[in-house]
Amino acid sequence: MVLMALDHTRGMVSGSQIDPTNLAETNAALFLTRWITHFCAPIFVFLAGTAAFLSTARGKTKPELSRFLWTRGLWLIFLEFTFVRLGWSFSLKSPFVVGQVIWVLGCSMSVLAVLVYLPIRAVAIFGILTVALHNCLDGIRAQDFGAYAWVWGILHGGYSFEMLPGLKFVPSYALIPWVGVMAAGYGFGPMLLLGASRRRQRLLWLGFGLVAAFVTIRLTNQYGDPHPWSVQRSCLYTCFSFVNCTKYPPSLLFLLMTLGPGILFLAMRRGEPEGAKSGLLTRGLIVFGRVPLFFYLLHLPLIHLLAVMVSLPHYRLALGSFYYARPPADSGYGQELWVVYAIWILVVCLLFPACYWFARLKQRRPSSWLSYL
Repeated sequence: MVLMALDHTRGMVSGSQIDPTNLAETNAALFLTRWITHFCAPIFVFLAGTAAFLSTARGKTKPELSRFLWTRGLWLIFLEFTFVRLGWSFSLKSPFVVGQVIWVLGCSMSVLAVLVYLPIRAVAIFGILTVALHNCLDGIRAQDFGAYAWVWGILHGGYSFEMLPGLKFVPSYALIPWVGVMAAGYGFGPMLLLGASRRRQRLLWLGFGLVAAFVTIRLTNQYGDPHPWSVQRSCLYTCFSFVNCTKYPPSLLFLLMTLGPGILFLAMRRGEPEGAKSGLLTRGLIVFGRVPLFFYLLHLPLIHLLAVMVSLPHYRLALGSFYYARPPADSGYGQELWVVYAIWILVVCLLFPACYWFARLKQRRPSSWLSYL
């Protein structure tokens, strides 16, 4: 979530009319800033599935887990359409509703609420096949379904539609691959219950295997991403082209590129010796990791407010200019990338006390309703 905040800060503060992933116009710093944030959503959705499995190891029955997943899923969808929308636009009258990561988490949890009644291996196979094969559907267009085009827009993305008169829904995060990612994360859960040595070995093999699969499939330029890589003006930009995979909807290669290193990082992270204290940075990240949704709901309006404060003296932008009405290309709006990083760090620091308080509250009062935040 902290890295995701960097991308949202970039979107609101930089004001750049340049697409960070368009190699014809971007620069290395901008591309890498955008690329590193790609790891957030896949790992977050994947580990949400893993957390669901681990709750059964702590004694939660399948009916209890299923009930929690579908109720929390519906709650997240509600939050996307209300609080998240409000954070981006400071108005519930904006003509767009965008289905982003909170929306797809909610939908995926609702589907997983049904899948948990299947054997764990069946859920894992479902997730793996969904992720591996969904690019076979790339040639299907939503318009081919006529009046039901909106269904395909939700399932596989790339199609916006009018929900209500004057209100358009933009499903940026398509359900098919993301539901598979969460199901695969659920199937991944048993690995974390293995002994330390065996667990680390399995995670290393899996992580390296996913990275190797990414490199091998990407080299062929035949499957796994609708946009092939190509030789660019320099070796660095050729490498950028190689890892510049499609996020909307996430291609097989995008997911291999992000989940593989994520699992490797998890494998290489050693536990602290008994009685030892974690470093300051680690302890800070643990605080945010314990309250990710709480952080997410607070960081959007805070970034929005800071972006307006920074830019108002020069550009006179009204609140709400970052959601459905981008600043005009000729306005000159935007700040240097170092300002983006400075505001991102400021946001993280400003939200730490609130997140620390809420994390302690959840520890002291393990109420069921607090688990929904």
